[in-house]
Amino acid sequence: MTRPLILICNDDGIASPGLAAAAAALAPLGDLLIVAPSEQQSGMGRSFPQFNDGRLFQATVRYDGQAWPGYRANASPAQAVDHAVLELADRLPTLAVSGINYGENVSTSVTGSGTVGAALEAAAFGIPALAVSLETDPALHYSHDDSVDFSTAIHFTRLFAARWLRAERPPDVDVLKIDIPASATPATAWRLARLERAQYFVPLPPQRRRLEDEGRIGYMFNARAIMDERSDAALVRAGIVAVTPLTLDMTARVAPEIMQRLLDDGESARP
Repeated sequence: MTRPLILICNDDGIASPGLAAAAAALAPLGDLLIVAPSEQQSGMGRSFPQFNDGRLFQATVRYDGQAWPGYRANASPAQAVDHAVLELADRLPTLAVSGINYGENVSTSVTGSGTVGAALEAAAFGIPALAVSLETDPALHYSHDDSVDFSTAIHFTRLFAARWLRAERPPDVDVLKIDIPASATPATAWRLARLERAQYFVPLPPQRRRLEDEGRIGYMFNARAIMDERSDAALVRAGIVAVTPLTLDMTARVAPEIMQRLLDDGESARP
């Protein structure tokens, strides 16, 4: 019997310990195809920038004495998924796992997440996908800091990957977004969540004197961000693993007749 082919990707880059931890989590479940950006690509969302040349290079991913072959791609996270599916896979992957990311990906900011973007791109090919993130100190979000303990994240990645592989998936669920608190252990509870609508990370203006000076936009945690106790942000802050089902269909959940009435109103009032 052919083992499942599991595509592993991320936005932190091929050298990320989180990517290696994902490989360790998933190796018992199937054959691995590891394709990740050559460099750090956090915040790229599901973008397809044309300045990437798409070159692919063989690489080795290592974790705790284990090693797996992979590829580094001069590509965004979503582009790396495309290269994997279109050029490198000998069959359509049965599952795609993006992560394990340095830093939680919660609230409406997920559209900017390269971790989520890669999972959505895989889902667009009809591949069930997970986007897995581990809460970390924001100072480590763009790092490959090897002091971060991924052992609990490995546990939950394997748990939900195994369940997602055998589940009869609802037609409107394309990605399972999994956010693991920094304090979590394998015994930590998990709950289904929805996206928090409030901004979890607030953008900060650049500190510069002239507009021509270098000025990167920063961010900080918004202490007032959590408005819904059922949200992904609320659960992570409460130390609970948040599992959020996502769909590629971003159509607003509003009755068509309501929108029709709102948009027709001005026309009907004209003489």
